Amino acid sequence: MRELVVALLVLGVIASCSGNRKAESAGVGYEEKGVASWYGPGFHGKRTANGEVYDMDAMTAAHKSLPFDAIVEVRNLDNGRTIRVRINDRGPFVRGRIIDLSREGAKRIGMLGPGTARVKIRVVDRAEPIERTGSFWVQVAAFRDRSNARELEAKLERLFSGVRIRSQDGWFRVGFGPFSKRSKADEMARKLDRQGHPAMVVGGL
Repeated sequence: MRELVVALLVLGVIASCSGNRKAESAGVGYEEKGVASWYGPGFHGKRTANGEVYDMDAMTAAHKSLPFDAIVEVRNLDNGRTIRVRINDRGPFVRGRIIDLSREGAKRIGMLGPGTARVKIRVVDRAEPIERTGSFWVQVAAFRDRSNARELEAKLERLFSGVRIRSQDGWFRVGFGPFSKRSKADEMARKLDRQGHPAMVVGGL
């Protein structure tokens, strides 16, 4: 009996490692079902596994092994609600759970109160990797339509160099960065404002 238990444990470890390797190299279309949970106040403002500052009001999530910056569609199998989040942390570290959502993600998917929900996750995109050496991003605007973002990008390119479009959470964000110092980001935001393009500085990116 003891030998049987040991053998089953070994098989379980092998299966788990195999699943992690599959997720680590997962591309668009990778799917997984299980239980989702969420984390918030106790981690807000602290560093995530990829070096960002955790913002519980952003649409991000933690997964044990999916690539950082993977855009994941999460569907609540109990109520049908669907959201998209970006992987920027590792977890959850509770047996049987496959993803930890931010507080905002949990709110939008209808599991803030219950704390957990049965979900299906699917990788739908890879966001442009954020340069970890920078901490601040100057955002001018965000659009659902890529063509609108491209139009603004073209206007800004006539005034400044270095404009970028970041695709994240279903939005196309137009701006500049990353900047390693807040003072540099603030300076860029003031230049944009003087040209009639109000901008905001976003920290922890």
